[in-house]
Amino acid sequence: MATSSAVRDHALARSGGGSTVLPVLVAISFCHLLNDMIQSLLPAIYPILKTSFALDFGQIGLITLAFQLTASLLQPLVGLYTDRHPLPYSLAIGMGLTLSGLILLSQAPSYGVVLAAAALVGTGSSVFHPESSRVARMASGGRHGFAQSLFQVGGNAGSAIGPLLAAIIVVPHGQGSVAWFSVAALLGMIVLWNVGTWYKAHRTVTGAKKGGAAREARQPLPRRTVVVSLAVLGALMFSKFLYMVSLSNYYTFYLMHRFGLSVPTAQVYLFVFLFAVAAGTFAGGPIGDKIGRKYVIWVSILGILPFTLILPYANLFWTGILSVVIGLVLASAFSAIVVFAQELVPGRVGMIAGMFFGLAFGIAGLGAAVLGDVADRTSIEFVYRVCSFLPLLGLLTALLPDIEGASRRAAAAAPARA
Repeated sequence: MATSSAVRDHALARSGGGSTVLPVLVAISFCHLLNDMIQSLLPAIYPILKTSFALDFGQIGLITLAFQLTASLLQPLVGLYTDRHPLPYSLAIGMGLTLSGLILLSQAPSYGVVLAAAALVGTGSSVFHPESSRVARMASGGRHGFAQSLFQVGGNAGSAIGPLLAAIIVVPHGQGSVAWFSVAALLGMIVLWNVGTWYKAHRTVTGAKKGGAAREARQPLPRRTVVVSLAVLGALMFSKFLYMVSLSNYYTFYLMHRFGLSVPTAQVYLFVFLFAVAAGTFAGGPIGDKIGRKYVIWVSILGILPFTLILPYANLFWTGILSVVIGLVLASAFSAIVVFAQELVPGRVGMIAGMFFGLAFGIAGLGAAVLGDVADRTSIEFVYRVCSFLPLLGLLTALLPDIEGASRRAAAAAPARA
């Protein structure tokens, strides 16, 4: 037993010093798939809830608001708390909250209970994202972009699978069949409990809180530089996610209205776009590790401007091609932005992850409502023409500090000083 423990501790020490712990990253990515798959069930069953409880569109919007408020606003608070008081098993507890929300939603006898269930699912998500992002960074072995991308692509896959499973399972069998997805949440809890065990052991071997913070410490940037940089990254997130919402939420309507496509054909175009988004999400992190995250941000936000400007005027063939290019390139920004922000504020991995995942949730929720209202008042084509200028905000990338270049220069100067 002592020998086994020594081998395990040696492996954990190596993971903190440079080895990527791929099984942990895969486990976290898989649980991200389960978490976001469960989340995406909620909007997918809105038609059933609307009929069952005789809801109007305003009440449907309140369900989204209940979910988004807990999912977005709580994440930074959870991250801030766990930065100071790490909770290795909180991941499994968060999935347990999601499980409770699912069961409550499947049996909800009234609209008020539906709202409570949506808020509970959002709370589970608010616990999951900051802490799982921290685990991904811990298991990265220094390949922070790769780890964040692998973690994030699981969420993209889950978001794409959820509506498909809802169409196959929930729509034919009704609200009660939502409970069947509790099996996925239970599986997630089991996997995350084991991840929590690794997390706890990893902190013990690598010196726990103070040791981890020391390894990430660097010469701090001026406070004003950090604040301005975080504001710039927030603006870039706004540009990225608002444009992504215009495609993911309204792309099928746009194709049907402009080109007269049927619903199934338009959904094929949407699936291809979402596949491109998943591929771009995975590619952005490793590329950022190699060439620098600031370059990835430049290309992924500002670089798509010519394509977004052309899209509203393209024919059907080029609309399909352009949407794939836009999805592939634009999706690569998220991992780069999150890791860049984490490196701006060393030792606050959870808080930063919570802020940016929460911001993503908030922009997606509010953006969908605002763009939908604009489309009602004008046209869906007008929405795409206006949104095509959003990547111009990529010019703000020039205000970001060259923290990676400074780190390379400091590393090069160290041997010379020695």
